[in-house]
Amino acid sequence: MRIAHLSDIHFGGENVEAVAAVREWLATDRLDLVVVSGDLTRFGEKGEFASAAAWLRQLPEPQLVTPGNHDAPYLAWYDRLFTPFARYERAIGRARFQTHLAPGLAVYGLNTARGVQPRANWSKGQISRRQVEEALAWFAAAPAESLKIVVCHHPLTEMIGGPMTGKVWNGEAAAKAFAEAGVDLVLSGHIHAPFTWPYGYGDGKTYAAGCGTLSVRERGVPPSFNLVETDVAEIRVTALAWSGSKFEPQQTWSLTRR
Repeated sequence: MRIAHLSDIHFGGENVEAVAAVREWLATDRLDLVVVSGDLTRFGEKGEFASAAAWLRQLPEPQLVTPGNHDAPYLAWYDRLFTPFARYERAIGRARFQTHLAPGLAVYGLNTARGVQPRANWSKGQISRRQVEEALAWFAAAPAESLKIVVCHHPLTEMIGGPMTGKVWNGEAAAKAFAEAGVDLVLSGHIHAPFTWPYGYGDGKTYAAGCGTLSVRERGVPPSFNLVETDVAEIRVTALAWSGSKFEPQQTWSLTRR
């Protein structure tokens, strides 16, 4: 099974060459799913969403796309306060949650971004107990043998030594609940750097995997996306970095499946 994981394209500030090249790369490969884990836009402007939607239409199907904190309008304050993801939903699709079910694969996307929240930095993440419960109920109804993947924008636990933080309220509790329920993988973006690590809960075989950016907002890491490949024994995550002319493997992690 092969899944392309992209994130943080930030249309309005995208790396134009990398965005075009990844479209061509995806078109020539056999993929079971394309995942985009948020921040399709820079400021949540209508023109940025139009560019993001046009780009998504050129990518292979099926797709699962979830919003990020940059997908709430930055300058349109009324919209940000009262309908933070209305623009996203008009251009891209459902913001609250998304699902994909196929033979051997169950994927649930949820929104960890908020338009406003009771702290100074609104870019950080939140995940509610209700969101976790709804995701787990959906997974419980999926075939037991499925590879179970959660997609969200913010990493639920912090990347050690990462270029920035997610500070997800209720993130640790959510990670623990997903691990104890047997979720295999949690895909995220936000920090603009690829990584993997096991959650320290359950049997230790629930993994976080973060994706880099395809924007010019580099944080010491070149633009990249991840290729996730699975078989019965392992999950392999390869970060493919943009060299300026092509995507090349930067690092591969091999994660043992339960």
